[in-house]
Amino acid sequence: MSIIVFGSINIDLAAKTPRLPQPGETIIGSNFFTAGGGKGANQAVAAARLGTSTHLIGRVGNDNFAEELLTSLQSYGLSTENILIDKSTHSGVAIIAVDETGQNNIIVIPGANNNVGDADIEGLKKVLPSATSLLLQLEIPLEVVLKAAKVARELGVRVILDPAPAVADLPIALYPLIDIITPNEVEAGQLAGFRVNDTETAMMAAKQLQERGVKNVIVKLGDRGAVAVTADESFFVPAFAVEAIDTVAAGDAFNGGLAAALDGGRSLSEAVVWGCAAGALCATKVGAQVAMPDRTTFDNFLQHNLV
Repeated sequence: MSIIVFGSINIDLAAKTPRLPQPGETIIGSNFFTAGGGKGANQAVAAARLGTSTHLIGRVGNDNFAEELLTSLQSYGLSTENILIDKSTHSGVAIIAVDETGQNNIIVIPGANNNVGDADIEGLKKVLPSATSLLLQLEIPLEVVLKAAKVARELGVRVILDPAPAVADLPIALYPLIDIITPNEVEAGQLAGFRVNDTETAMMAAKQLQERGVKNVIVKLGDRGAVAVTADESFFVPAFAVEAIDTVAAGDAFNGGLAAALDGGRSLSEAVVWGCAAGALCATKVGAQVAMPDRTTFDNFLQHNLV
């Protein structure tokens, strides 16, 4: 079996700064690097690094970043045969600032990601029948996300949606197609229409999303853990205690870990633990894809941190 990730591919241009700048302020950074990013690619790498057969479908642009991105993805064991090179535009770019506490702000210029469309859906149809899960995010056009979810539902493939970047008005038709939705607390608040800042409000938001047709809701609460609400139960998984250096792709690591656990036949509660562990390990390193833990590191971490 395998996991299919249908989503964005970016090049990350990242700067380390003592603190995040205020509007109109120039500050001196301490480090700069480029790396592969994009929520789709990040989640694909996260799952692949945990030993799961993973396919990524998306687009890169007509620029020097394209070759760098494809080579990097191949180095993680991902097939790039379903990634289109869009000659009409540039690759997606994310400009990232990370402060000394690991907090960040990000500007994304979508480029080729904005052109993901019917041709990519056709590529998805070819590989989806062998998949256990389809992972989706919102860095490609929303109408294409909806089409992809419909295709997966028709084939009986589990749909996992990370509703990021946050969109307050997701199409009502999308909710019933989602098996698992994984907003963070900001995204959960925007979807639900009220502030989510603790486990109680996270539960409230989750139940509201269920009323719209989502089967299972997991609200990621960062360094506090995650709340999950299913048709049968609600539970909280505390975060693993780590020294966070860079939280840029921790949410993507969570989704990759979650999907990898489910692909391996584990329960949803076990999968949420896997997600929290993958997110915690990712936050201990700088970068996005380069910070995703390999299976040996991951297994050792779980062994030493689960009683």
